[in-house]
Amino acid sequence: MKKVFLAVCLVVCGSLWISAQKKKKHDFEISKNLEIFNDIYKKLDVFYVDTLSADTVIRWGIDAMLQRVDPFTVYYSKDDMGDFRTMTTGKYAGIGSYIRFHKKEQRVVLTEPYENSPAQKAGIRGGDVILSVDKIDVEGLSVDKVSSMLRGDAGTVVEVQVKRYNVKKPITYKIKRQNIQLPQVPYYGEVRPGVGYIYLTGFTEGAYREVRHALLQLKEKGVQSLIFDLRGNPGGSLNEAVDITGLFIPKGSKVVSTKGKMSSTNRTYYTTHLPVDMTMPMVVLVDGGSASSSEIVAGALQDYDRAVILGQRTYGKGLVQMVRDVPYGGNLKLTTSRYYIPSGRCIQAYDYRHLKEDGSVGTLPDSLTNVFKTKAGREVRDGGGIKPDVKVVPDSLPSMIYDLASGEVIIDFANRYVYEHKTIASAEDFELTDAEYEVFVDMVKESGFTYNRRSVDLLNVLKKVATREGYYEDAKEEFEALSSKFSVDISKDMHRFKKEISTLLCNEIVRRYYYQRGGVEHQLKDDQDVKEALKVLSNKEEYNELLSVKE
Repeated sequence: MKKVFLAVCLVVCGSLWISAQKKKKHDFEISKNLEIFNDIYKKLDVFYVDTLSADTVIRWGIDAMLQRVDPFTVYYSKDDMGDFRTMTTGKYAGIGSYIRFHKKEQRVVLTEPYENSPAQKAGIRGGDVILSVDKIDVEGLSVDKVSSMLRGDAGTVVEVQVKRYNVKKPITYKIKRQNIQLPQVPYYGEVRPGVGYIYLTGFTEGAYREVRHALLQLKEKGVQSLIFDLRGNPGGSLNEAVDITGLFIPKGSKVVSTKGKMSSTNRTYYTTHLPVDMTMPMVVLVDGGSASSSEIVAGALQDYDRAVILGQRTYGKGLVQMVRDVPYGGNLKLTTSRYYIPSGRCIQAYDYRHLKEDGSVGTLPDSLTNVFKTKAGREVRDGGGIKPDVKVVPDSLPSMIYDLASGEVIIDFANRYVYEHKTIASAEDFELTDAEYEVFVDMVKESGFTYNRRSVDLLNVLKKVATREGYYEDAKEEFEALSSKFSVDISKDMHRFKKEISTLLCNEIVRRYYYQRGGVEHQLKDDQDVKEALKVLSNKEEYNELLSVKE
């Protein structure tokens, strides 16, 4: 027994010695590399041909380092803290409006004031071009710069001078800044009698309250089933995600657990509120833009067989961040753990610690993922986001649509339309007439709008490769035929893609009259995912089968 005890002691002591040596080596590597970094910057400061700003250059180094770790680990200096608080709480003090840069005007344009915001109450309209802020000309200034000028302490007054379509003289508004809470549920309602719909855009502070309020209002109206839209929702607060999940499952249910290197990051989260509804048939809409907290909610509801998940596979962010203070008033948001939803799976899709040779991030192939079980015994997998129970292939849009959306001609057309129409039909019923669409076609042609077909770009690349390899002359006739087919004809393409372009136009116009709420409502009538969700909810047998184990 003494020999056994001595052997065990030797093994333990050996392990402790090895561990101590590893830690000593690790600490030395940190000290060595920090010394190298410090010396390199000092030499830059002394010998570099131009004078360098320490704040700028060292910030480059910090940002480059963190970007190689993962895209979610971010340093916020004291000057960045306003943006950080807006991101985490959804609150800021300002006038309340979406803005973007107008290339033709070389100025920022107020595209859509928030409903009931100081800007909207003062009389600001979508499409107003900002000429000055507090008598400072903003020509050529970036969106970020103008945004910072419009923001300030609640209760202070900002003077904004704007140019409005077909109004000769500039209009000046004195607007009292207020605390702005970005809405997390811009729209909820019935998409069909008895079928409720809730659109959630984020998980900042107050998201749970907004979703709960919407759900209770819909239940009072007598809805018997629900479509919960998490598409494009990038996530946010984990606590909000837990509380929102708890609206639909029993109190005390496990929603998510986190596990990291430090024991302080290991925690399990349970629902703490009484649910609002645990039986109503429910479809959750997701897509590739649904991430983080969105995936926790969708994944937990899938693991408890509480809802049918419909759409496209989600982003696959299974990492959790914490915020730590750093010197001089800054913060570091850093990844500290992975999260695991009720079935035990982690849905992290990207391996940021092992990049490919070209520097891109690799994903785990489905063949290497692990199988887990939902409460009812359905098979689900880890490692690649939330895979929907019903997959819907999204419509592909031509490149022309993206170029139109990022340009100014749609804004200019909406300005003209609003000037000529004091009122329009309801958000749900609004449509452009053929004659009105033709006016837009003429505006596009007169504006000099151009766009690059990606097919033409690829064809030109193929031509260069074929020429370099000596095959072009043999295939010259075919290349010329393809070039003719792919040639850009604005008028022809405007009519070929009339449906898709009309959708963009109508949405821009509807938002001028009914704001974000109206824009969402207008888009629902042609929403393919919503149509598929309605089919699932209208067929009780199919709905139950999707949530059951297939024998």
